[in-house]
Amino acid sequence: MDKKELVAKLLAAKEASGKTYDEIAEALDLCNIYVAQLFRAQAQLKEETAPRLAKLVPGLTKNLLKEMQNCPMRSYDPSILQEPHIFRMTEVCAHYGESILSVINEKFGDGIMSAIDFKLNVEKIKGDKGEDRVVMTWNGKFLPHIEQTSQFSLVK
Repeated sequence: MDKKELVAKLLAAKEASGKTYDEIAEALDLCNIYVAQLFRAQAQLKEETAPRLAKLVPGLTKNLLKEMQNCPMRSYDPSILQEPHIFRMTEVCAHYGESILSVINEKFGDGIMSAIDFKLNVEKIKGDKGEDRVVMTWNGKFLPHIEQTSQFSLVK
């Protein structure tokens, strides 16, 4: 089954369950964005989580659960950048990126935030004037850059 067809089936099963990403995430003790990634075939469903997910979303057949447990082909359609919210997130990274990097370097030193050992959660709060506000928490492991010496060992 191709990815587009798989994602359509996964999203249909989620929709039929009547559950939100938050409800599924809370029941599985996962981040809401990670759950959304599972339903978009962008993350791998772990074997121990599959039975609990199947109970929460009854429309997930054994075949769909098996597909969700395969190593995903993490990808995106470049046209998604035209979607206004995604464009704005890209704009935020482009506009604030150098300053964010400066603060990270100041606090941690030379390195990067892992996008693999990473958690992302989205919450809705009320602002000072009663307006709806989006809070995104990015929680990534810091990976320091290393000095690349000429000596290294191969573990067999």
